[in-house]
Amino acid sequence: MASSSTWAQDVITCDLCDNPTQQFCNSCQVSLCGGCINKHVESLKSETHDIVPFKDRRERLVFSSCASHPNQKYEGHCQQCGVPVCFRCLTGPHRGHAVIDMSEVVQQMKEEIKKETEEIENFISRFTLSGADIDQKISNMIEKFKTMEREGENLRKTWHKEVDNIFDTLQSTISKMKERRLTALRSHQSRLQDSGSKLEFIINENNKILKSNKVSDVTSHKSELKDFRDIPTDVDVKIPSLNSNTVQGRELSIELGEYKATITQTSLSSLTDEVSILSVRKLLENAKVIATIRTGLKPLGPIICIEGDEAWACGQDKFIRRIDIRGSMKEKIITKCEPYPGDISVTSQGELINSFMKSKTVNIIRQGRIETLITLPLGWHPMGLCCTRSGDVLVSLRTADGSRYKIVRYQGQTATQEIDKDDRGQNIFKGGNGGVLMKESNNGDICAADLNANIVIVMDKTGRVRFRYDGTPARRNNPFRPVYISTDSLNQIIITDLNNDCLHILDQNGQFLKCIDNCGLQSPAGLSVDSKGRLWVGCFHSGDVKVIQYME
Repeated sequence: MASSSTWAQDVITCDLCDNPTQQFCNSCQVSLCGGCINKHVESLKSETHDIVPFKDRRERLVFSSCASHPNQKYEGHCQQCGVPVCFRCLTGPHRGHAVIDMSEVVQQMKEEIKKETEEIENFISRFTLSGADIDQKISNMIEKFKTMEREGENLRKTWHKEVDNIFDTLQSTISKMKERRLTALRSHQSRLQDSGSKLEFIINENNKILKSNKVSDVTSHKSELKDFRDIPTDVDVKIPSLNSNTVQGRELSIELGEYKATITQTSLSSLTDEVSILSVRKLLENAKVIATIRTGLKPLGPIICIEGDEAWACGQDKFIRRIDIRGSMKEKIITKCEPYPGDISVTSQGELINSFMKSKTVNIIRQGRIETLITLPLGWHPMGLCCTRSGDVLVSLRTADGSRYKIVRYQGQTATQEIDKDDRGQNIFKGGNGGVLMKESNNGDICAADLNANIVIVMDKTGRVRFRYDGTPARRNNPFRPVYISTDSLNQIIITDLNNDCLHILDQNGQFLKCIDNCGLQSPAGLSVDSKGRLWVGCFHSGDVKVIQYME
């Protein structure tokens, strides 16, 4: 028995309303319900209408009325003029022209339309197959790059081991050289001491002979002075110099005596060109806004740039939106995160992830589906996110009461590193309700904004604190309020300052370079750098995103 939905699809409705059809006008080829018969006849009084029950309908061609002769129908087609004609047209402007029956024209065109439809269906089939092939290629490519990344990590370990071997050998060589030279000096010192004792003995014996009157004592004396004349009073034990030569990006060498080690790097021309371009890039004296995107998200949260002049952005609802530089919304993903998605980031494979504080998970969106990527340990909640160049995920965690914070590095579901204490065993991050947001620099440094302490903390890849920045060098009027951080191709650190409507830019060692405060930024928060080296800055209250050119 057919379902109600299938039955509804099979019902043929009246062409003038939505009621089921009962009658059919053979003259006009129109389906009619009982209530619309009179309406149809009244609307075309000049026409004759052959209305029959729908089951007795006779399908035929419906010809249009001639524009020149309203009482005539277009039943022919003028081959010479390429237009439809009626019988009376043949005695007028189309006299003597070759005319064929309109039904033949219709039949020919239907054949052409049929062929076109079949070709389109063939295209669809081919496109579907091609799409499946591309899906497989994408999957294969992702897998190959994953393999390449694993091989890269293995090579990193191998290279580190080789460098360690070089410096282990160097230290061993230094130790052996030291022992040989110390032995030589101590041996000479001992010889001098022995010689001194012997010389004192000879002096005493000679003094006895000088006092003696015995001829035999004097004539039997044999001088031993020649044995001591060739003994040097000093010895020159040379210490070799430790020489090194560093040509950044090309060759590293170290030399100690006869020992020498060299590491040479050969770059592809394209990479060399890129490095050359980066090395001459510098900050513009006056940054400029090249686009303003109105997202409508008030307040506006994190922003993450992706390829093609696009970025992901979210506010305080459960949606994450993909927008382009022209302000168009390209995609909208519902995260089921109440009341808002938390922080967002993009993996090295281009997949979107977000933190969900309530469920204590980090989620990943794959082909429109939300999957759990990381489940956090009991008692900890996720805050900030950062996907690293090596494929790891950095997550800042807090306890439920906000008393403790830490940054954890994950490889898949496995935590491989925790950062929460400095060299003195003190907590790196301050407790509170603000949170910690971070970004990894190209050199592996972890740059974190502590929203409770209102400082930026930069750590190396081992978690050792390199420096802290409190905004003082910028000399702003209001207290420093860092929110989001980003880094660029030169390892410069860019920080949004919510209280002072500006961006702070530091070099990789924490040296303050400048503030960007001329671009009409109002309460800047979200921040990301796109592939063209432009800043995408989100204004927290207005929901506007400003795209800023800040480097030459």
